[in-house]
Amino acid sequence: MKAILRAIDRLKIQKDDVAIVSGIGCSSRTPGYLDFNTLHTHHGRAIAFATGLKLAQPKLKVIVVTGDGDATAIGGNHFIHAARRNLDMTVILYNNCTYGMTGGQVSPTTPFGKKASTAPYGSTEPDFDISNLAIAAGASFVARSTCYHATQLDKLIEKALLKKGFSLIEVMSQCPTYYGRPNRLGNAVDMLKMYKENSIPIETARKLPDSERKGKITIGVLHDIERPEFCEEYQRLIERVRKKNE
Repeated sequence: MKAILRAIDRLKIQKDDVAIVSGIGCSSRTPGYLDFNTLHTHHGRAIAFATGLKLAQPKLKVIVVTGDGDATAIGGNHFIHAARRNLDMTVILYNNCTYGMTGGQVSPTTPFGKKASTAPYGSTEPDFDISNLAIAAGASFVARSTCYHATQLDKLIEKALLKKGFSLIEVMSQCPTYYGRPNRLGNAVDMLKMYKENSIPIETARKLPDSERKGKITIGVLHDIERPEFCEEYQRLIERVRKKNE
């Protein structure tokens, strides 16, 4: 949350020009603590609400705060289609690899073999790589960081806010109670240390063979391209039809 505030402050964006949208989950309580235009919406529907908001008020800087379960399970279709359309919004996704608010169930990002309340002997499902999913779907900007790398995180959010199109910031966030405890990862501080020791910059990762990258968290700007933005394309369509019918 502080990283979001620091990024907005550095860019000198007025609070009335920002709208922050969330769904349901631990991450989605964020708007309640912030003095911006905010929407706390239904489970999995944050990006759907944000889409309507952006189309109705295209000048607003729209930020979606969501979690791995909210965005990639019940909200998965909204996530991939917003990226495909390249809607101009910034999605900040807290990935704690579990459903932290409802008791630690398996989420789409729970790593294979890790324990959860619905997988006491370990998950038998392969997990999503959320950043790669967004890239494949068509996002313009994708970056990843962790709660430990706070200075890097707000700079990445700043870049995302400046980008025209769909931007994703995946934030690896610890849940010591429902993910750390059953998987013997220690307390919150221990998990932060794990992020510190297990993360590698994208520049380093690109030079390593797949065998050495396995199990590591690649951080930094993973993807940055230029693509037509949906709201602008939609507005151009409106203008063409209007002129045709004059």
